[in-house]
Amino acid sequence: MFQLAKAAQGPEIAGMTDLETETDGQVDGRRQRSERNRQKIIAAMFDLVRAGDMEPSAVRVAEHAQVGLRTVFRHFEDLDSIYREMAEQMEARILPQISKPLKAEDWQGRIKELMRRRIRVFEEIMPLRISASLRRYRSEFLMEGHMRFTQRERDIISYVLPEEISNDPVLLSAFDSTLSFATWRRMRQDQSMSRVKATRVVETMLDALIASI
Repeated sequence: MFQLAKAAQGPEIAGMTDLETETDGQVDGRRQRSERNRQKIIAAMFDLVRAGDMEPSAVRVAEHAQVGLRTVFRHFEDLDSIYREMAEQMEARILPQISKPLKAEDWQGRIKELMRRRIRVFEEIMPLRISASLRRYRSEFLMEGHMRFTQRERDIISYVLPEEISNDPVLLSAFDSTLSFATWRRMRQDQSMSRVKATRVVETMLDALIASI
């Protein structure tokens, strides 16, 4: 009877939730804590990948972020959702670098300037790109991101080169392969080259390609 009487008094008493009794400050504080946990999870994934754990589990992410496993999945449906947030943050950081106008007056100078710019960007994104490449065959989102990234690489080179070169599919592919992330990753990861040595190799290939035209 007590329960029925209490319910009959309406939601102001019987159905009042914790959220309804919280002050605006408490709600804001809870949201801020939630956002902090979200960012801690993303930062933990970045840390683990940069440290060499290329396929961190949700358990490892939770441990490194010092949050519960349930907290990870309360903020993210799956690991792909975390990769999506990481990709957005990384793109926001590198897009200003990619978008800067090239200063050289001739195309040869611009393509070399593009090479130096790409090396800086590739070094920054390499851990994330390698980690994503390990999962992309199991993830439609990551595969789409990979295809979009490689197409963007090619489009930028096509824009920098003179029309008669960019319209030649063989020459365009030669420049694209020379300045691609795949080529850079092979040297830096598979062949364990230093950044300095890998840069010299790319410069040598690019100079030879330019001289052949």
